[in-house]
Amino acid sequence: MPLSSLVRLLQSSALTGELLERRSRDQRLLLRGGHRAARALVATALARRADQPLLVVVPTLEEAGRWTALLELMGWSSTQLYPTSEGSPYEPFDPTTEITWGQLQVLSELQSGSDRPDLAIVATERCLQPHLPPPQALAERCRSLRKGDTVDLEELAICLSQLGYERVSSIDQEGTWSRRGDIVDIFPVSSELPVRLEFFGDDLDKLREFDPASQRSLDAIESLRLTPTGFSPLIAEQLRERMPDGLEALLSEQALNELLEGGTPEGMRRLMGLAWDKPASLLDYLPAHCCVAIDERRHGRAHGQQWLDHAEEQHGELAAELSQPLPLLHRPIEAAMALAEVFDGFDLAELQENDGHANAFDLTSRPVPAYPNQFGKLGELVKGYQAEKQSVWLLSAQPSRAVALLEEHDCISRFVPNAADAPAIERLVEQGTPVALKTKGTAELEGLQLPAWRVVLITDREFFGQHNLGSSGYVRRRRKAASRTVDPNKMRPGDYVVHRNHGIGRFQKLEKLAISGEVRDYLVVQYADGILRVAADQLGSLGRYRANSDTPPQLSKMGGSAWVKAKERASKAVRKVALDLVKLYAERHQAPGFAFPADGPWQEELEDSFPYEPTPDQLKATADVKRDMEQPQPMDRLVCGDVGFGKTEVAIRAIFKAITAGKQVAMLAPTTVLAQQHWRTLSERFAPYPIKVALLNRFRTASERKAILEGLKQGTIDAVVGTHQLLSKSTSFDKLGLLVVDEEQRFGVNQKEKIKALRKDVDVLTLSATPIPRTLYMSLSGVREMSLITTPPPLRRPIKTHLAALDEEAVRSAIRQELDRGGQVFYVVPRVEGIEEVAAQLRQMLPGLKLLVAHGQMAEGELESAMVAFNGGEADVMLCTTIVESGLDIPRVNTILIEDAHRFGLAQLYQLRGRVGRSGIQAHAWLFYPGEASLSDAARQRLRAIQEFAQLGSGYQLAMRDMEIRGVGNLLGVEQSGQMEAIGFDLYMEMLQESLAEIQGQDIPAVDDTQVDLQVTAFIPADWITDSDEKMGAYRAAAECTSAEALVDLAATWADRYGALPGPVQSLLQLMDLKLLAKRCGFSRIRPEKPNIALETPMEEPAFRLLRQGLPQHLHGRLVYQAGTGTSAKVLARGLGVLPMEKQLEELKGWLKPMAAQIPDADGFTAEQRQEQEKARNEAVLSV
Repeated sequence: MPLSSLVRLLQSSALTGELLERRSRDQRLLLRGGHRAARALVATALARRADQPLLVVVPTLEEAGRWTALLELMGWSSTQLYPTSEGSPYEPFDPTTEITWGQLQVLSELQSGSDRPDLAIVATERCLQPHLPPPQALAERCRSLRKGDTVDLEELAICLSQLGYERVSSIDQEGTWSRRGDIVDIFPVSSELPVRLEFFGDDLDKLREFDPASQRSLDAIESLRLTPTGFSPLIAEQLRERMPDGLEALLSEQALNELLEGGTPEGMRRLMGLAWDKPASLLDYLPAHCCVAIDERRHGRAHGQQWLDHAEEQHGELAAELSQPLPLLHRPIEAAMALAEVFDGFDLAELQENDGHANAFDLTSRPVPAYPNQFGKLGELVKGYQAEKQSVWLLSAQPSRAVALLEEHDCISRFVPNAADAPAIERLVEQGTPVALKTKGTAELEGLQLPAWRVVLITDREFFGQHNLGSSGYVRRRRKAASRTVDPNKMRPGDYVVHRNHGIGRFQKLEKLAISGEVRDYLVVQYADGILRVAADQLGSLGRYRANSDTPPQLSKMGGSAWVKAKERASKAVRKVALDLVKLYAERHQAPGFAFPADGPWQEELEDSFPYEPTPDQLKATADVKRDMEQPQPMDRLVCGDVGFGKTEVAIRAIFKAITAGKQVAMLAPTTVLAQQHWRTLSERFAPYPIKVALLNRFRTASERKAILEGLKQGTIDAVVGTHQLLSKSTSFDKLGLLVVDEEQRFGVNQKEKIKALRKDVDVLTLSATPIPRTLYMSLSGVREMSLITTPPPLRRPIKTHLAALDEEAVRSAIRQELDRGGQVFYVVPRVEGIEEVAAQLRQMLPGLKLLVAHGQMAEGELESAMVAFNGGEADVMLCTTIVESGLDIPRVNTILIEDAHRFGLAQLYQLRGRVGRSGIQAHAWLFYPGEASLSDAARQRLRAIQEFAQLGSGYQLAMRDMEIRGVGNLLGVEQSGQMEAIGFDLYMEMLQESLAEIQGQDIPAVDDTQVDLQVTAFIPADWITDSDEKMGAYRAAAECTSAEALVDLAATWADRYGALPGPVQSLLQLMDLKLLAKRCGFSRIRPEKPNIALETPMEEPAFRLLRQGLPQHLHGRLVYQAGTGTSAKVLARGLGVLPMEKQLEELKGWLKPMAAQIPDADGFTAEQRQEQEKARNEAVLSV
């Protein structure tokens, strides 16, 4: 809201009052001669002074996006974009749900009953056309729920299904609901977040919003308004009531039957005129005193006319087909505009024309001259405005830096951190001091003067030459995106699993058994010689079997020696790898590096100027990278994050840190286009600072290249972005401190070797969405540090992935639907040969299609200009090879079609798919394979994997899957894949981790898992979690908790989501807590041995004595060590077996806790020693 004070200033001026009076003359007021920002400021000031809500009607959806971003800065408490479809209303398919939901969001706010003067809506002229049910019809179908209401849950379920909501087991998408006992979750299509309703009997006790990603509750709300999920159910119901003539001719027999049976067939929108005599437009929903501003009427009329011609033509065709006229869903543009003029309002236009308009006012707004980075000239300019008694406002992403730079040139301005601090701002305006305010977001702002109001606005464009990278078009509002990570270990009946002691089996089902009075859930696993039942609380000892061949593994025998031998062989090989890894660790830790200093004030300013809200993962990754840079050892970190999740921002912050510490930075990108993009981003973000960024690629001339290489050698260039050229022998640096490698999976082995030579003592940061198996493997085994960014930016949504045989109709409808909502399309083919034939087919399929072709074999100038033209929106479809895979960002592209998808690797498909859906619109990826061709098993697996991982943030999990499909490759020169086949990938990784821990020295033996055979009734009741997949997920979540804190957190999540924890679930959590303690102390099994309890362990007696020291002296006699045969011994807890079950658990936990505290952590200290160190440090500080 940084401009709300400026709006108040304009609002209170006498000139604004005079314009309000002129609004009531016969001829409509026209305000002209102003850039978009000037028009938005004046329109807001006029509406706010008259205390009216505002509707701005603009020509196109893109323009609407820009207006909405501007109005959000002006202090309206709610600014809504009302989206409209570019398609004709007579199409046989309905507009995308995205657009309908967006419309419902605005209509719901207009109908909510509160007459809000501080609401601004932006829409295209299409909102004036009849396209909605009458307000009364929509209001009757909406339902409000308030705290304290009495609601019959069965009746609520029927009501939700009538409104079009779909029942699911857990919510992550608008238009869905779920019920668990007395808890109902609903994601209304008109809200930004889903809502959790908690009932007490039939009374609605609590309403809280919740985060769809974590499913944890957020703030309480008072009421919830439920709208239908679309207009189709309303139209269908109205048609069933009226049964108008000619309905049979319009619907196929199948659709008509579906309608009569109470369903909603596709394509209801065109029948709206049959359902109601007078379908409504947005104007019918507006309050009577609303102010309607029509922007660029002439442009709007022309744009609307194109749509109208298309609609009329289609209406004529339909009428001819049906031999009877269909009611109209369009009206002439002039008539539509005339309806808007019934409301108070005015027209706006950018150009100042002498057309003799009787009621025109010229804003005479002028741009501010731009002097990027010439702060002396800017200072003079500001002083000139002050002398003319103009009020100067500075709007910047880095206001404190702007103020400091002006101050160096004797131009005093003041930064007001809180834009709502009206008294402070008014004081500065009275004194004539320029006011600096902070702005965030992506509104396209540039400096402007409004001489009539004596106001000047200066932005980052004039200051630093920074342009805002605004994305246009409609983005549905969501406060938090649902980022449900796909669980790669999800077990389905029929999957192969590995049990550590018994080998490979096949998972069959989950069943409940009561054994000697205790009830638990068991997983039934089939082996070659029988069935094994594994208690669900021991899920940790079972893992999915994954390997890199397509042939199913052989089931092991439970008592067989073959599995034991296979494990032993693998164990020897693993030990060898572990030794190699440890050597590598040691070498890296001894290599001297440069320890970067802590962050300075510039670093904070740069990070503050990021226009988006950083996600928690992004902040964590940034902190990790900085911590590594501040260490004396060289950094080697892999940042793994999906396309568009902000890895680049993490890199920008690291690069800036390195440069401000006086070092040079090299950034490697795999393709020219991507290098260009990174260079542009860095130059933009570093514009306010004395930093020189160069670009080295094949488009540079020989002399330019020579100058850059010279600059790197002498240290005059701070950062260089380049392709493989950077790795040539002629490149030498003066003081290279950081190497950033982007999209690492795209570099070949030879280039990797060259990078290695560069990285001996340099900090290295690698960015990748789908790391290649080998790097991922090294990160998993701890040789390289790894940060994961899996939370999407707040507006991103999962990409809908469709798999289909190649078919003209599917291609046509996919492209048509994208173009209807004003977007663009990528069409990817695997090879350059035959690309022209595909282009000809597409042109024939869709006459009038604007198509561009791009591939790697084009001349550099051609390729560059094709990319630029497409980015500028000059074409609808770009037909290309995989050149788009490497990081092209064009926010308007929201559909990608991939021909012959089976020819691409998994990482490639993933990268390609990530090129769409960058702007928050629901994106679609179509993977086509030739209908008649037979796919290889690996190709089928790849296509299935990409469809399964539709969630956002799953690039890392896909790489894990790729690692299974392809194998890890020969890591560190040891051929490992055979061993991995034998025991499965997960167990192999686990054994490697254990082997590493052992070599690095631990006395207490590591046990795989602790088996607890006490008679406890511990399970998850079926009436508490009804969905069996969710139930398995819950057991796995409990098995994966590694600390007591994690268990407490899990209990809180469960209670929040499923209601109060039943007794058996509380016992289950107690049992898990006991297992964690016992495992830490090295006990492998706990079983009753009346009247005692036996704890089995492979521990030697000296180690046990050391543990026992944590207990008070009087308990030493209660725990007795008994040596056994071979490697197992047992410790008897005397007399515990006679106590009641709850007491047994409590006592055991009470004894094991102090024993576990005796074991040092990874840093070599116990908790007690760490406390003492902390105490000593505090005392040292106090004594100074």
